[in-house]
Amino acid sequence: MESEVIKSLLAEYFVGAVIGVTVEGSHVSLHIVSDVFDGLNTLKRQQKVYAVLSEHIASGDIHAVNMKTLTLQEANG
Repeated sequence: MESEVIKSLLAEYFVGAVIGVTVEGSHVSLHIVSDVFDGLNTLKRQQKVYAVLSEHIASGDIHAVNMKTLTLQEANG
């Protein structure tokens, strides 16, 4: 799956987010900075991302996802 397609899917849900996508075969690495994650623990953040990608994971287009999810405050440190 193309990185720009994945980025577009994520951008629809995470409006205004800074999204980085790297694809190697069916393995995807994500870096998402969004205030959607504010107040959420790591598991809840991952669930939001997986919800967007679930159809592509189920179809086998995406086999593995590595993600870093941050709020804007966390990213700015």
